[in-house]
Amino acid sequence: MNLATFETLLTPLGQSAIAAAVELNPTEESFLTCLTRLQKHYPSELAKAALETVTLRVRAKARSKFSRAEAMYFTREALEQASGEMISRYRAERYAGFASVADLGCGIGGDTLGLAAHCGVAAVDADPLRLAMAAQNLAAYGYRERVTLIQDDVTQMQLPTAEAFFFDPARRAGGRRKFSVRDYQPPLPIVKEWLTHTPAIGVKISPGVDLAELDGYDCEIEFISQAGELKECALWFGPLKTASRRATLLPARHTLTGRDAARRISTPLAYLYEPDPAILRAGLVTTLAAQLDAYQLDADIAYLTSDAPRPTPFARAFVIEESFPFRLKRLRERLRALRVGRVTVKKRGSPLEPEELIHKLRLSAVSGPAEPGRVVFLTHVRG
Repeated sequence: MNLATFETLLTPLGQSAIAAAVELNPTEESFLTCLTRLQKHYPSELAKAALETVTLRVRAKARSKFSRAEAMYFTREALEQASGEMISRYRAERYAGFASVADLGCGIGGDTLGLAAHCGVAAVDADPLRLAMAAQNLAAYGYRERVTLIQDDVTQMQLPTAEAFFFDPARRAGGRRKFSVRDYQPPLPIVKEWLTHTPAIGVKISPGVDLAELDGYDCEIEFISQAGELKECALWFGPLKTASRRATLLPARHTLTGRDAARRISTPLAYLYEPDPAILRAGLVTTLAAQLDAYQLDADIAYLTSDAPRPTPFARAFVIEESFPFRLKRLRERLRALRVGRVTVKKRGSPLEPEELIHKLRLSAVSGPAEPGRVVFLTHVRG
């Protein structure tokens, strides 16, 4: 979709095409069939744009990210890159004390929505189509009047006058992910130049970032998960910095900060804890272990164990029924003796693939009433 087609999509004719596309109830599989039908009544490019809009609005990703997805506009790549409403609102609370914020690289406005709830926003993007979509998306939430949209290149322009910045560099180019912060567009090092303009800067980067690349940046590093899935990493500079490392779990907003605690190792005790992925990426496993009075099973493995249950939002807890060195035959015989008909396999440090192990266990051969399923952990213990 280009800008001209998108502008036509906003006209009465374009809105009629969207309504007609909704009636077709399109899916990814039926897209071409629906497009053929829609082209009988609307120009080809408009029909395609309307159908793409409706298809993206009903996608699970759009609905999981935005509560008003049915009134918003996306491109496929922009939807993939956009921050979800829950995360953007959480992050934007750090800016509650500022009167103005510049959103540098605003895309279709996912982060702008959160920021506009707290302050005036200057939203900048070089892509005129994404900027036009951002305007409509802001209007869908009633925030359009609080945002000034600016089409420009953040590497070339005179930076907006604002008390704080939020920066979301592009991490894809030509459909391919960029893994190094030096390959982002713009590259992360540009932040060091901006800090002379304003010290209050927040940056959204990939949660898979190589932490060694962040050496030399004086910032808080926060890893954020949502419903147990690691979503992103945020860097906080200047007055936005509140800790060295932080792990935050949404939607409940549980958060843990700290530094490495003394490492303690033990063989399996009565309980096993599987930390949230945000805890792992933030390097707070030993911090959590100290909080739980727990031990690691291995110096290089994130599973924790303790002799008493201690409820925590930062990890899933399991009762350890048995533990022993791995032997396929022994494991199969023991599970069958317990009349276990199915298992979930979790692993850290094991070369075995879970599905391969489940197949080799052949638990479907269990006869008679089966016990509830079990979780089998494959891991290192004291090396």
